[in-house]
Order: sequence, then structure tokens, then C-alpha cells
Amino acid sequence: MNDHTALLVVDVQNAMFTYPDFKLHNEEKVLDNITSMVEKAREVNMPIVYIQHTEDDSEYKEGSSTWEIHQRIEPRSTDIVVQKRTCDSFYQTNLQEELKRLHIEKLVIVGMQTEFCIDTTVRSAFSKGYNNILVKDAHSTFDNGNLIASQIINHHNDILGGGRFAILKETKDISFE
Repeated sequence: MNDHTALLVVDVQNAMFTYPDFKLHNEEKVLDNITSMVEKAREVNMPIVYIQHTEDDSEYKEGSSTWEIHQRIEPRSTDIVVQKRTCDSFYQTNLQEELKRLHIEKLVIVGMQTEFCIDTTVRSAFSKGYNNILVKDAHSTFDNGNLIASQIINHHNDILGGGRFAILKETKDISFE
């Protein structure tokens, strides 16, 4: 990968791991994969941009422990943190300006939740001209009553991948060198 690539970590916040009646699909493995992606990016000083969902009067209330980014991938002072209030990481945020400032052309995308913020952010990034890599084993969601989480994830990997909106790769196949 080149100097114009950033890792985009979407909504990997404590709340996602604390719902008493719901567990993310493949929760520990997905968190391991996201942690691996962050470590790989740090090894080569690649920019890491964290997206943090913020919502008043919810578990995503700014400053609450559940709003915080998961401690295993806690941002460093050199990382960028962008707060958002919708599923689209670009909508009414400074994400586009930060990426332009860094001359970013390619995004490697990981995070939560597959059918909401991952889907919307991948499509939005594509429409803004970014070349996207969606790490197919580093995003997750919950069962939703109609479909089990693995079906949702597989469906979105099929729809978003294949060069439509992103190239799909597994964590083990990504090297930032």
C-alpha cells in the first residue's frame, strides 16, 4: 500500500460489547482482527482514523464509558478521532477534510455495525472517490430477528465487495508495507 492510505475504524466502542441480550457475531475474533489491523497500521505509521458514534441520551452519550473506543484499540494522540451522529461517517463531520489534509486516496475499513455504519460509510467513501478495501473478517453485527448476523455480514460483503464499492480482503491478506 502507499502513503495515501488510511485505516478507518468505525464505531468500535464499548457499547457494542456490553449489550446484555446481544453479542456481536464472532465477537472476539472480529476484535482480534481489528486489533491486528490497528497494530499493522501503527508499525508503518499509517494514519488511523477512528469514527466514534455520538448520540445524546443513549449509551453513545459523549463522555460515558460505553461511548469510549474499546480499550484494546484505544486511539493515540497521533490518531484522528471523528465524531458522527448518523450512519454515514462523512455526513456533517470533518472526516473528508481530515482525509484531504492527509492526501488520503485509499481507505481500509473495519468496524461496526455491518448493515448500518459500515455499509453507509463504504458507499459514501466510494461516491467521494476513495478506493476502499473492506476487511471482510473485521466487521460485525448482531442477529436482527429476520436474519442471523452471519447472513447479514455475508450479504453485505457480497453487495459491497467485488469492486462495486470496495475490494474485499481478509485480515491475514493485508500488509501495509
